[in-house]
Amino acid sequence: MSRRGTVKKRTAKSDPIYRNLLVNMFVNRILKRGKKSLAFKIIYRALFLIQQKKETNPLFVLRKAVRRVTPYVKVKARRVKKSIRLIPFQIRSKQGKVLAIRWLLEAARKRPGENMAFNLSSELMDAAKGSGGAIRKKEETHRIAEANRALAFFRR
Repeated sequence: MSRRGTVKKRTAKSDPIYRNLLVNMFVNRILKRGKKSLAFKIIYRALFLIQQKKETNPLFVLRKAVRRVTPYVKVKARRVKKSIRLIPFQIRSKQGKVLAIRWLLEAARKRPGENMAFNLSSELMDAAKGSGGAIRKKEETHRIAEANRALAFFRR
């Protein structure tokens, strides 16, 4: 923590084609071993495939998928009276969005298929409809949080 002054809030950059922060967040999450141009190719191909299949703006599908997958609670393991319990916590919208992107990419990577762009486009379209691996992950998290709701007062 600096004593010399206040830290300027950094603004997130948007991607060059769609000029959207959400697309840039996806690119930064896809990124492996610093290959950002490959990550851009993957996300742009996925959005192009969505545009071909749906014949609508792919950003609407992307936003809808992220909105549907975004969780409202998460569970953390805490040690309570010599046993480990899963305690539910409410999360902010930014953290929820980050989790949604992570879950969408995990589900796309687990899909059997041709390539990452095709798998990602399929997962995004499924999530926008309300099905798919990422939606299952969200529902599972909410179910665990609901089951452990009685332990919510153990928060620190």
